[in-house]
Amino acid sequence: MRACPLSHLLGDDLAFEPSPAETAAHMRISAATGRILGRLGGAMRFAAVVAFTFLGLLAITFFIGRVVPIDPVLAVVGDRATKEVYDAARQAMGLDRPLVVQFFAYVWDVLTGDLGQSISTGRPVAEDLARVFPATLEMATIGILIGVLLGVPMGVTAATRQGSLSDQIIRVLGLLGYSMPAFWLGLVGLAVFYAGLGWVAGPGRIDFFYDGMVDPVTGLYLVDSLIAGQTEIFWNAVSHLLLPSFILGFFSLAYIARMTRSFMLDQLSQEYVTTARVKGVPEWKVVWRHAFFPIRIQLITVIGLSYASLLEGSVMIETVFSWPGIGNYLTTALLNADMNAVLGATLVIGAVFIFINKISDVLYRILDPRAR
Repeated sequence: MRACPLSHLLGDDLAFEPSPAETAAHMRISAATGRILGRLGGAMRFAAVVAFTFLGLLAITFFIGRVVPIDPVLAVVGDRATKEVYDAARQAMGLDRPLVVQFFAYVWDVLTGDLGQSISTGRPVAEDLARVFPATLEMATIGILIGVLLGVPMGVTAATRQGSLSDQIIRVLGLLGYSMPAFWLGLVGLAVFYAGLGWVAGPGRIDFFYDGMVDPVTGLYLVDSLIAGQTEIFWNAVSHLLLPSFILGFFSLAYIARMTRSFMLDQLSQEYVTTARVKGVPEWKVVWRHAFFPIRIQLITVIGLSYASLLEGSVMIETVFSWPGIGNYLTTALLNADMNAVLGATLVIGAVFIFINKISDVLYRILDPRAR
């Protein structure tokens, strides 16, 4: 039997040197760990930004509720209540406590889903908002789809045919979309397409006959009617949705088409586009691959802002069309001095705006590696 030399066991070989394969594996593990930690840190920063932004929104809505010339106590007890009743209601609502204490109590209530009681409906504001928000979401979503599907091609067409008749028509449509009052366009649309031609249904989300015939699952009539297999109710809801959605889509279309045209004109003047044309690349490929492809990142921000504006700016359209959405709910609450409902609706609209902006930022980072 051959003995193993002691010097071989305790000598210089104690300083172990890994093999190239082990070194490569260690580097891969270190790189993967770094990526995971980087993504975790990015997610934590994202959550922190959202949390602080939402806290700022809470602060704004809270102080708005304290500076408006509306006494929430009188809105509850009435202006004929005695001083004892007034003081008791004020104490029960927590308005006798310091302002800082009221703010933290307000933040806690919001985080636990308590937005107060609505004077107008007598129900919790959170319950009312859960009922009315899907109506606004449905109309605004169809509107932004119309705006994107029509606005982007129109903007590209206007840019590629700069100075032509089609470019002038698209620019005029964009100008009308910026300058035309929403309530006036809604009234004209009802007078022409509903009362005059009878092409669409009238105000409201659905005919009175169908009301309550579909169990609410998502709150979206188009989805819930299909889930229930009620195609007749589905087409009735589509008929009611067409006109207000197209009007919202027109305003969105004007903004998206104008911004798309501006972005495309900038890209079409770049040297790489000229080089592609000189090399004989087909014009459609030059336009859609070389010029349009880089502006998709900018369009994400434009579409996100437009969508958020439709969700928060549909008050006039909902009022004209008697659409039971958050805009109509907010208008009714303002007229009735229902501050809990006003602040709750404002908070939801602001939260949606924050959410859409953050989603746009995430998509921006995914599509543009330079922003990561």
